[in-house]
Amino acid sequence: TWGSCTLGFALLCWVVSGVTGYNPWDFSRRDSVDASQLRAVSLLQPVMVQCEEAQLVITVHRDLFGTGRLIKAADLSLGPAACQYMSLNAAENTVTFTAGLHECGSTLQMTPDSLVYSTSLNYNPTPASNPVILRTNPAVIPIECHYPRKDNVSSKAIKPTWVPFSSTLSAEEGLSFSLRLMNDDWSAERPSNGFQLGEVMHIQADVNTGNHVALRLFVDSCVATLTPDRDSSPHYAVIDFNGCLVDGRSDDTTSAFIFPRPRQDTLQFMVDVFRFAGDARNLIYITCHLKVTAVEQAPDPLNKACSFNKAGNIWSPVEGTRDICRCCETGNCGLAGRSGRVRPLDRWPGRRFQRDVASREAEADVVVGPLVILDAYQGSRDLSTDQMAAEKAASEGK
Repeated sequence: TWGSCTLGFALLCWVVSGVTGYNPWDFSRRDSVDASQLRAVSLLQPVMVQCEEAQLVITVHRDLFGTGRLIKAADLSLGPAACQYMSLNAAENTVTFTAGLHECGSTLQMTPDSLVYSTSLNYNPTPASNPVILRTNPAVIPIECHYPRKDNVSSKAIKPTWVPFSSTLSAEEGLSFSLRLMNDDWSAERPSNGFQLGEVMHIQADVNTGNHVALRLFVDSCVATLTPDRDSSPHYAVIDFNGCLVDGRSDDTTSAFIFPRPRQDTLQFMVDVFRFAGDARNLIYITCHLKVTAVEQAPDPLNKACSFNKAGNIWSPVEGTRDICRCCETGNCGLAGRSGRVRPLDRWPGRRFQRDVASREAEADVVVGPLVILDAYQGSRDLSTDQMAAEKAASEGK
């Protein structure tokens, strides 16, 4: 007898019948499926379960969450006994478990119509390179093999739904600074502030220059916190050292600035979704310090946008020469005897620019949030609670 199982973002998976009613949690109704149709499994399915006569075979794609980021095979185990995988296919990025129906701590339940062997696929990620944050959460994927008197069964994954959230933005008077969440192709503002671990945030910083001279925008720093106060604890630096996207320096991230810029007064960057370790709260705020310089001013160590290129093992700027990014590795990007946050106009000799844009107007702290961070296997059942919490937090922050 064969069965297959698809794993959706909700990470809820049973090798039982398809969901035939409107209630996604009612598994009492069963549909029969031709077993021959279950052997052809799409490459997009991260988990395939084969219920054989005396054993079950579970094949797991290492892109478990469908984000393009491969999990470590050693972080997977089967059943309460934590049995390890039998084989690893490096070419196809799959991990295969093979176990007898009574092995690895599985349980047997007898019903009038079938024998049900139950176990679980366990995902326990090893800590990230920075212990302050988590990129993924542990997940337990229930698996059942049903041996009915007649027919075969399979299941359909339950996918979460999202409800739109609204962002709270702030800006200084004078130049209008903004920080927005964008959709994946940067064509429009993202309608939702809800994210799952394993996804990527697309963040766009803008400045409306109005009648001012042409200006170039930089993101000097970005810090993530659990409250709108950027100085609160815990906190995590996403961008630091006057424009170094330090989150991208970690081995388990793809965070980077987008090159080239769409415009000089816009700067875009991507950040892998995370949450704070050891804290049950799943609302985070990201506060960024934005600043501008004249377009004619060449980027320098204090005014730059640098990402870490893992392929070349080097820091690369959005514009300017590579030497302006060298200090990202040491964290010493300030001028000798000067504060790390130097006003961009203090180093610009152009009289017209200084008259046109007052120093107090050339920089601003801008907040985006609250962002709702859900575990990759959480579904719509948790969303209403998180939405109310986000709306309450947003109203209190106004």
